[in-house]
Amino acid sequence: MSVLLVTGTGTGVGKTVVTAAVAALALSHGQRVTVLKPAQTGVPDGAPGDLAEVARLAPGVEQVELVRYPDPLSPAAAARASGLAPLDPARCVQAVLDAGSSADLVLVEGAGGLLVRYDGDGFTMAELARTMRLPVLVVVQAGLGSLNATALTLEVMAARGLDLSGLVIGAWPNDPDLAARSNVADLEMLGARPLLGALPDGLADLDPVAFARAARAGLGPSFGGAFDAAAFRAGCR
Repeated sequence: MSVLLVTGTGTGVGKTVVTAAVAALALSHGQRVTVLKPAQTGVPDGAPGDLAEVARLAPGVEQVELVRYPDPLSPAAAARASGLAPLDPARCVQAVLDAGSSADLVLVEGAGGLLVRYDGDGFTMAELARTMRLPVLVVVQAGLGSLNATALTLEVMAARGLDLSGLVIGAWPNDPDLAARSNVADLEMLGARPLLGALPDGLADLDPVAFARAARAGLGPSFGGAFDAAAFRAGCR
C-alpha cells in the first residue's frame, strides 16, 4: 500500500484534477485506488464535491470524505461558521490506515495549502504528513506569483522534515506567457528535481477516456505517464 498527500500552493491550483489524473493512471495499471478528502468545504450536503469530480474523471476510484461544511472557508473556520464539529485528527489518521487496508494507492487531497487549519488546535495536512511520514506531491500554478508560493511551501516542508515527492503544474495554459515559460526552470530549481508533470488547462471538461489519455501525456513515468520534463523545459525556452 502506498499513500501520497496531494497539496497545493493555494486554492484553485488544480489539486483535484491532478489527484484524478494520478488516480486514473494507477487504475489503468490495475491498481486499487482510494481518494480520501479529509474535509470538503463550500459544498452543501447532497451536492457533488471534489470527490465526485475525481470519480467522474477516474471511474472506479473509491471515495472517502470525512467531514463537510457548506461555507467556502478553511475547514476550521467553516466548522465554526456552521456550528459543526471540526475534523478529529485521530479520525483522519485512522481513515488513511483503513483506506490502505483495501487499496494499493491512497491519495489524500488536502484543502487549500499545506498549512490550512482543520481544527482549533491547528491540525494541518503538514502535521498529517509528519505524523504518518507521507510523501507530499505539491501542485503549483504556472504563471506569475507561483515561485514565491512554491518556495514558501517547500520551506515549510523542509522545516518539518517532510518528504517532497515532486512538483506538478496543475493547469498549463494553452498559450503560456513569458512568466509561465520562465517559471519552469525556476520551479525545478526550487524543487531540486525535474517536474513530475504539467497538465493542460481545461482537463476537467474532458470525458474519462480523453482525460486518461491527457493524464498519461501530462504526468511523468513515476506515475505511469509519458511526460518528459527535459523536453517540456526545452520547449519553454
